[in-house]
Amino acid sequence: MSGSPRPGGEAAGASAAGAPGAGAGGAETDAGAASASADGAAAASGSARAGGDAAEVPGAGVGRASARAFGAGGEGDERAVRSVTAAAADADVRAARTVATPGVGWAPPDMGAPATFVLLRHGETPLTPQKRFSGSGGSDPSLSDIGREQAARVAEFLARRGTVQAVVSSPLARTRETARIVAARLGLEVAVEDGLRETDFGAWEGLTFGEVRERHPDDLDAWLSSPDAEPTGGGESFAATADRIAATRDKLTAAYAGRTVLLVTHVTPIKTFVRLALGAPPEALFRMELSAASLSAVAYYADGNASVRLFNETSHLR
Repeated sequence: MSGSPRPGGEAAGASAAGAPGAGAGGAETDAGAASASADGAAAASGSARAGGDAAEVPGAGVGRASARAFGAGGEGDERAVRSVTAAAADADVRAARTVATPGVGWAPPDMGAPATFVLLRHGETPLTPQKRFSGSGGSDPSLSDIGREQAARVAEFLARRGTVQAVVSSPLARTRETARIVAARLGLEVAVEDGLRETDFGAWEGLTFGEVRERHPDDLDAWLSSPDAEPTGGGESFAATADRIAATRDKLTAAYAGRTVLLVTHVTPIKTFVRLALGAPPEALFRMELSAASLSAVAYYADGNASVRLFNETSHLR
């Protein structure tokens, strides 16, 4: 995602600092290119919810009670002030006790090794620097020379770490090519999982965000406002993508329990894996930046908890 974070899509990628090629992460909208207006739309809805959720927290009325205590009688009543202060302290204690504690941090030592997904976004394609929507319903481009170089760098980085035990790829050409380059260096085979494919952007495939804005303004506004909205022409909504990724996650965590597996996929799937692991709302997709050939990681424990270990790591490209 070059510039502002965008929901996904190749058009959402950002170039890694120092990565080969100026537009290395620039976006074919692998996950849907959302421009600054997308951020604005998502931010507006997110802010409204955040404000609403935070409106009534334990102890929120203490400040108002204190003000009333000082206002009564001019100088205030010392005993009332002490009472309000004690009430505030008690409210803080109660609030602390009701905060949910992440289960992973307190997991017992016999929980066992998690299934760890190392999430690799494919390397750059010719559409990436042009920032065009490029999902599962378009021309299915292969990697560019820069993209192949990026894949080779990822391969060397992962080979040095020596932790990846299996490689699974989306069926699209750019991911399969990236996966083959990495797997060859690691001495592993590539399995293909259809559930890892990119979102289908319908009639927007191959277009820039600006072109979609000109041709389908109402559909674009609806898409930016609701995860249930589909791109023009019967594409896949972000809600449908999330359902697909959740099912794929469950399938793969069962198949690779206790192992570290490299999933070579796209912007929207990777952002969705991370969003679901964090329990974040759908508009969080618009607030993540994901570069071409970047690495992220999520660990899944036997009790159902997830831990995000890494996001948009690009040091291997420098």
